[in-house]
Amino acid sequence: MVTVVTKDNFQAEVLEADKPVLIDFWAVWCGPCKMLSPVVDQIAEENADIKVCKVDVDEEGQLAQQFGIMSIPTLLVFKGGELVEKTVGVQPKDAILALVKKHI
Repeated sequence: MVTVVTKDNFQAEVLEADKPVLIDFWAVWCGPCKMLSPVVDQIAEENADIKVCKVDVDEEGQLAQQFGIMSIPTLLVFKGGELVEKTVGVQPKDAILALVKKHI
């Protein structure tokens, strides 16, 4: 299941999570984001040991700014409340999983 993250639930959903968190920063109008979205959804469905979240940069500009999101899609990985990985652009599923799994 994918969790929608906002500035209001970021602390509880991401920083206080008990497993690694993959966040997809995206926007409705972004073509590459639309390509990546089903991959992120698949990762959420297939990996119970990873928490998967999405942030709409148009609705949550403050969060995007806080993490220096300049291009989308951008994927961030958090572990224990700390940002541990960042990647920009469409990535293959295997590469995304490798990025997250090294923090499990």
